[in-house]
Amino acid sequence: MVRSIKNPKKAKRKNKGSKSGEGASSSSSVPELPAKVWRPGVDKLEEGEELQCDVSAYDSLHAFNIGWPCLSFDVVRDTLGLVRTEFPHTMYCVAGTQAEKAAWNYIGIFKVSNISGKRRALVPKADANDTDMDSENTDSDEDDEDEENVGSKTPVLQLRKVAHEGGVNRIRAMTQNPHICASWGDNGHVQVWDFSSHLNALAESENDVNRGASTVSNHAPLAKFLHKDEGYALDWNPLVPGRLVSGDCKNFIHLWEPTSDSTWNIDPKPFVGHTASVEDLQWSPTEPFVFASCSVDKTIAIWDTRLGKSPATSIKAHNADVNVISWNRLASCMLASGSDDGAISIFDLRLLKEGDSVVAHFEYHKHPVTSIEWSPHEASTLAACSADNQLTVWDLSLERDEEEEAEFKAKIREQVNAPSDLPPQLLFVHQGQKDLKELHWHNQIPGMIVSTAADGFNILMPSNIETPLPENAPPADDA
Repeated sequence: MVRSIKNPKKAKRKNKGSKSGEGASSSSSVPELPAKVWRPGVDKLEEGEELQCDVSAYDSLHAFNIGWPCLSFDVVRDTLGLVRTEFPHTMYCVAGTQAEKAAWNYIGIFKVSNISGKRRALVPKADANDTDMDSENTDSDEDDEDEENVGSKTPVLQLRKVAHEGGVNRIRAMTQNPHICASWGDNGHVQVWDFSSHLNALAESENDVNRGASTVSNHAPLAKFLHKDEGYALDWNPLVPGRLVSGDCKNFIHLWEPTSDSTWNIDPKPFVGHTASVEDLQWSPTEPFVFASCSVDKTIAIWDTRLGKSPATSIKAHNADVNVISWNRLASCMLASGSDDGAISIFDLRLLKEGDSVVAHFEYHKHPVTSIEWSPHEASTLAACSADNQLTVWDLSLERDEEEEAEFKAKIREQVNAPSDLPPQLLFVHQGQKDLKELHWHNQIPGMIVSTAADGFNILMPSNIETPLPENAPPADDA
């Protein structure tokens, strides 16, 4: 149960040409000595040594911040195209700050444009106040048509701020109406906001990085509900517009039913079944009345709102607090969870009645898992981040091939000191951010991941994540 950001510090604008932090480097700063693979928790830096980021491992890598660090954010669905594969990219997000003083907090509504990267060939789908923007150079020295760098190297951040009473524990944008957002405050209030005016202003504005960046506006919420305690669990229903659940640290879960586009009926009688704090909530992607919850009591519960205020079923999921869960939108029988001891488990919900529903379990992370999310484009792929300062990408379809592994090791033996005990399903490890808190895939840009940490945001696209061509969709932007 690692939540807060310790000693939050406001990011300051860096001098032009300065380093962008640990794990961030340009291609010109590659060390001359033979490269070694850094293993957090195993390897130690000697005096005078520093970590260097291998930018060739990314199709795109950028860093930025919106002032104070953010514990939570969400990617906002836009109208620029359902499947976008051509650089430069543009994205919209909402985020909530964790400022040094409660009165300094705000919700940031922002647009990042001119996100550059390397163009690669797509894989056909198988039949089965201060702002700062740092850019990671993802140029390749190879003159390869499939790896052509598109766009300039510096994205543009445009930010609008809305005052928020206290720190923001979690924020979520509604899928069906993305201008409607819900926020969980550390003062116990869950609020619903309409940010259409801010999003429209960003969409219509030119690339003026300074416009609105320092002004914090006051904006009345559409709805407000006071829980018995603060909380972190919050999720919009993907099937019923406006249906929301919120869970708090007193074990209570409340259901929000929309009565119009801008009003809600909040059931004062909570769903009760956990014996400790409710940490995360996820609606079923196929059943409009069913949601899952996880708790500090080490369990995951499945609820059906038609069956009363008690869980339909509950399972012991981990040996420690269950911090986060994610329900697979492409394979609705699969649920992923991350715990306080660093473990990741994958459950097949069809096997719940048989007693052992765990189909995969990983103990790679040695510190609490703080976020987990299935890819919206590949059913077997998920990403997680941890308090060990690592963001990992996993592909459950991968299996160990000893012959291929031996051939690869022989090929790279003189180039890098590669660890030999990594799980074969571990596809990618991203480092360089401190105190990672949350990640999200971009639903409309295959392969793009956005993450937030104590030192700001990263946008990354690992080069080894294949981008499939969806059925009946063009390879380029529809915008």
